[in-house]
Amino acid sequence: MKKTILRVAVMALLFAGCSDDNNNLEQEQAKVDMSDFYLYTDATEDGTNTRAVNGKKCNSMTVLNRRLNENPGLYQKMYNIELHSRQFIANLRPPGGNGNGNGGGPGGDNGGGDPVDDGLGIVTIPVYVHVLYNTNTENISDSQIQSQIDVLNEDFRKTNNDASLVPSEFAPVATDTEIEFTLAGITRKQSSITDWGTSDNMKSSSSGGINPITPETHLNIWVVNKMSYRNYTVFGFAQFPGDDPSTDGVVVAHPYFGNTGTAGSVFPEINLGRTATHEVGHYLNLRHIWGDGRCNRDDFVYDTPKSDRSNQGCPSYPTEHCRSNDMTMNYMDYTNDSCMYMFSDGQKERMRAVFAPGGPRASIVGN
Repeated sequence: MKKTILRVAVMALLFAGCSDDNNNLEQEQAKVDMSDFYLYTDATEDGTNTRAVNGKKCNSMTVLNRRLNENPGLYQKMYNIELHSRQFIANLRPPGGNGNGNGGGPGGDNGGGDPVDDGLGIVTIPVYVHVLYNTNTENISDSQIQSQIDVLNEDFRKTNNDASLVPSEFAPVATDTEIEFTLAGITRKQSSITDWGTSDNMKSSSSGGINPITPETHLNIWVVNKMSYRNYTVFGFAQFPGDDPSTDGVVVAHPYFGNTGTAGSVFPEINLGRTATHEVGHYLNLRHIWGDGRCNRDDFVYDTPKSDRSNQGCPSYPTEHCRSNDMTMNYMDYTNDSCMYMFSDGQKERMRAVFAPGGPRASIVGN
């Protein structure tokens, strides 16, 4: 009888412990404001999202809209990833800080103070590059590929030569993301396809492309000869965390890849490899700096000012929208390569959240 009573008591304690854990989880989730979360955007081919040179710097949001329609479960997966990211960031911010995004821009009251160490150290992402070409010119050299890896390292570690150009308003939040890249391998394939569009055909051997290699632990980048969507030349697009591993990665057309060889051969102002910097930002869960909407839309980053449009070309500072100065020099805007040269502290936290335990790219860490 005593043993039975003891077993019951132990089970009760275990049940109570589980209940406490569930309650604690619910309490933690309740602290995170998800009321501003959205996925579908008004990303279209209109003048606000395209370039005057008839090229579209990034097609990631249009592709995301398509992927959400094709996969009804994707919305919930990305919601859960967002919740995890906001919880991770909230734990980094000191009391009184706001890790949920809702950007108020540098100097506002949304950022709290300096974040604590996230414990992840330097994150190194191994990269497979897949080259799909039709002509010999499109079969870019190893040196052009390596130049892109070098650009990614410079931009993400804030060792880029133009980092000093960040205006004083934004300089305090311009950051080293402590994310690095290493080239794991190169694959090449000649194809009769002259325009890949923005489907995922380049990511499948059965469709004439190349299958990704261990996308759970590696970033796959497909370099193609050309992409277009309707009447626009597309520079690149990326897949956000949480989607199908068989299509996971980044796609960039060769004239916008790296800073040597064929880089800049179509649009001379896109010649420094920053299309890939921008797309890898999406791969690591960054949104466009203006939130792909009007002033009531946000990129979920606390220290980037709100805006209601992308910026093109090389705008002068200050450029004001939504009653604040745009961070036009941020890699997640649409400006020329020579006029973008920073990530922010808040973007760093958001990107690194995907590597945290339970995050969608946690398997890359320690690979």
